[in-house]
Amino acid sequence: MSVDPRILDWLRDSDPSLRWQVERDLAGEPAEVWQATRARVATEGYGAALLAQQGEDGQWEGGAYFPAGFFGSPESEMPGQPWTATTWTLKDLREWGVPASALGDTADKLDRHSRWEYDDLPYWGGEVDVCINAFTLGTGAWLGADVSRLAQWFPEHQLADGGWNCEAEEGDSVRSSFHSTLNALRGMLAYEEFTGDTALRDSRRRGQEYLLERRLLYRLSTGDLVGPFVTQFVYPNRHRYSALAALDHFREASLHDGVAPDERLSDAVDLVRAAQQPDGTWHQGRVLEGRRWFDVDAPEGQPSRWLTFLALRALQWWDAAR
Repeated sequence: MSVDPRILDWLRDSDPSLRWQVERDLAGEPAEVWQATRARVATEGYGAALLAQQGEDGQWEGGAYFPAGFFGSPESEMPGQPWTATTWTLKDLREWGVPASALGDTADKLDRHSRWEYDDLPYWGGEVDVCINAFTLGTGAWLGADVSRLAQWFPEHQLADGGWNCEAEEGDSVRSSFHSTLNALRGMLAYEEFTGDTALRDSRRRGQEYLLERRLLYRLSTGDLVGPFVTQFVYPNRHRYSALAALDHFREASLHDGVAPDERLSDAVDLVRAAQQPDGTWHQGRVLEGRRWFDVDAPEGQPSRWLTFLALRALQWWDAAR
């Protein structure tokens, strides 16, 4: 799939956190070009703004998953949740390509000072929620923390159908969730990419098969669309599943594993392709409610640079393999 030069120019005119990926993955720029742009993420724009908010204890807003003092505060009664605490901020910085060196001794500081809101557990050990553990696994591998025990948690808690579910630890479900499974897969893949440890590869591929059996979209039991969320694209998607978010993972996993795209992705590809607007862009969906440090993309209903980039990158990868 070729990219309209006007769309490419529009995507380039963006924060370094997006621009370097556009240069590398869509424009095919030489490594020295996109690497120079990537080096700016920690010192300019969104990346620098988030780094500037870090506390002396290594945390953001004094909390692991929620800001300190959140529970019982007026904010806890509002829709959504804040996206400003440590886990969410580190997830953004990692996915934007900030080098771990820019965070200095953050891993050690979090080991000493940060505890989960659930049972006051130590940060790098994770807790009981698979999505939280997935974010922590990927981020810990990026920052060089010892998350080897947390890595073992994933195959130990994989459900019989091959996926994961955040509600399983409370005994509320024995069936996997699209959301939880995708988050687990992304965390496991990040762990392998950053550490080179392939111990989770079989578990990850079994989890990927859970989604592939359902063609990323459907209930296995009825063949119906699993839910409207699969068609609702939003950036940042935080923890939300969509066909686009799933394709983004399968593209990365395919390239990492050196395998061709699975044909069972085709329905999700068609869905993403059909969402392109007449102007060549993809539009922002309903932004997740809750306080954030600042907006990093378009408001709802407007052309989204991030979604357009992610969609074009996935479609380019798929079409190139045809």
